Amino acid sequence: MNIVQQIQQPIQNEMELFEKKFHKSMATKVALLNRITYYIVNRKGKQMRPMFVFLVAKMTGEGEVNERTYRGASVIELIHTATLVHDDVVDDSNKRRGFFSLNALWKNKIAVLVGDYLLSKGLLLSIDNGDFDLLRIISVAVREMSEGELLQIEKARRLDITEEIYYEIIRQKTATLIAACCSLGAASVCPDDIILIEQMRKFGELIGMAFQIKDDLFDYTDGPIGKPTGIDIKEQKMTLPLIYVLNTSEPKEKKWLINSVKNHNEDKKRVKEVIAFVKVKGGLEYATQKMIEYQQSALEILNQFPDSVYKEALHTMVNYVIERKK
Repeated sequence: MNIVQQIQQPIQNEMELFEKKFHKSMATKVALLNRITYYIVNRKGKQMRPMFVFLVAKMTGEGEVNERTYRGASVIELIHTATLVHDDVVDDSNKRRGFFSLNALWKNKIAVLVGDYLLSKGLLLSIDNGDFDLLRIISVAVREMSEGELLQIEKARRLDITEEIYYEIIRQKTATLIAACCSLGAASVCPDDIILIEQMRKFGELIGMAFQIKDDLFDYTDGPIGKPTGIDIKEQKMTLPLIYVLNTSEPKEKKWLINSVKNHNEDKKRVKEVIAFVKVKGGLEYATQKMIEYQQSALEILNQFPDSVYKEALHTMVNYVIERKK
C-alpha cells in the first residue's frame, strides 16, 4: 500500500461515494462540455484536497460526515480544477500531470469557458443548497489565489521580492486553498464552532506553506519530479532558496544573480551555475529549515485533538507533504 492509499484508508467509503457525486455534479446537456468534463474527471490527480475535507470533517465531527461535507469537497474540487484549467491557458502549458491540457486539445477559448463553467458550477452547488458559510470560505480562497498570482507577476518584473512578500505570495497562491479545505471540513460538521473552524483553517494554511516550499526545493533537485530542474529560474519565479541567497550575498554576487535570472534564464549553463551557487550559499538548507518549522506548527495544532484514525491519517499527510518525491 502506497502512502496516499494509506492516508485514504479511513475515508475510503466517503471518497468512493464522493467520486460518484462529483461525476454527477459535472453532468450537462452540452455534448462538447460532457466530453471535456469526462476527460478532466478521468485524469484526476491524487485528490488531496477532498481528502483533507473528509479527514478534517471526520476528526472534528466524531467520525461522522454529512451531505454538506460531500458538497464542500465537490466545491473545492470544482474550483481547484477551474483554476488549473485557467492556469494552463495563462502559462501556455500543453501538459498537465503527463496528459495534454485542455487548451492543447480544444484551444484557449474553450479552455477558458470550461474553467468559467466549473467555477460557476461550484458556486451554484453551494447557493442552491444554502451553504452560504461554505461559499464564503471558498470565495475568500478564490480571491486570495488571484491576488497572490498578480502579486507574484508584479514582483517578478522587478525581482525585488523580500522573504516577507514571498510568504504572502505563497500563502495566497497555494496555502489558501488547503486552508479552505480544512476549514470547510470542520464547518460542514460543526458550523457554529467558529474557533474550531479557524483552528482548522490555520492548520491547512501551515501545511500549504510547507507544501509550496517543498515545491521550490524541487527546482534544485535532480530526480523523478513533476517539473524539470531550473524551471522556476527560467520562468523568473523567485523561490525561497534564491531569495535567501540574494539577501545574504555580497553586492557583486547579488548583481550577477539578478542579471542571470533576468537576462540569462534561457541559458542552460548559466541556470546550472545559479543552482550551484544557491546550493553552496546554503539556500536549500535555509528553505528546508523553514519548511520543517511550518510542518511542526501544523502538527502542534493536530496534537491538540484526541487520537483517532483520522488524526493519524492527517499526521501522515502532513509528513508526506514534506517527504514527497514529486
